Amino acid sequence: MAAPTPVSSLVHSSTLVTAGVYLLIRFSEMLSNFNCSFILALSMMTMFMAGLGANLEFDLRRIIALSTLRQLGLMMSILFLGYPILSFLHLLTHAFFKALLFLCAGVMIHCMNDSQDIRYMGAMTSYLPFTCTCFCISNMSLCGLPFMSGFYSKDLILEAITGSGYNFFVFLIFFVSIGLTVSYTFRVIYYVMFYNVNMHVCHGYGEDKIMMKSIIVLALLAISGGRMLRWLIFSVPELFVLPLHLKLMPLVFIFLGG
Repeated sequence: MAAPTPVSSLVHSSTLVTAGVYLLIRFSEMLSNFNCSFILALSMMTMFMAGLGANLEFDLRRIIALSTLRQLGLMMSILFLGYPILSFLHLLTHAFFKALLFLCAGVMIHCMNDSQDIRYMGAMTSYLPFTCTCFCISNMSLCGLPFMSGFYSKDLILEAITGSGYNFFVFLIFFVSIGLTVSYTFRVIYYVMFYNVNMHVCHGYGEDKIMMKSIIVLALLAISGGRMLRWLIFSVPELFVLPLHLKLMPLVFIFLGG
């Protein structure tokens, strides 16, 4: 993670890292003729292990990078389960909140004299109130909070998985990964905003107006971008009818992860 944070924001959200997923989505019709069970299992284990690793990491940028890896595993998994349009929708919504997450993290790291260890952060809301607000917005979108960008793709993905006839292993990995995502998200928020440490390394850096303009645009997209994309991609609303206990299952794992 040696690249500048704005470069990482571009690379991880919408260009280099997601290019392979986009290429596979374009060739999804050809892939449907092959047995991709091994790649599906590999994608699901990537999703699970990346979420687990993010819960054990203390470097802020590495946590976000592992979060990107986890989302890539989710895109690949849903692609090889036979839902390329849902994978493409999540690729687009992921670009909004992940770019915002990296830019907010970059402002915080700069404020901390380039220290990326979340154990040395704490009470950042006193120094960077607007950045911390947008940081929370991006994290809530990452978790799939209702009516945020991430919700419109993740909710459809979970409903598609729950309503499909796949085995229990697929079902379990997806829902445990939800809990891991919520867990590392709230862990980062706690360390960055509420952890009580002496911030002697934090210098008097103010929130730059030019930087805030790009963060504001991405924050608006992280809130409402998913809704617009869903209207554009699905001209007819997708409807999955599920029993109540299956509909509430993601909520159970969210509370377990929190």
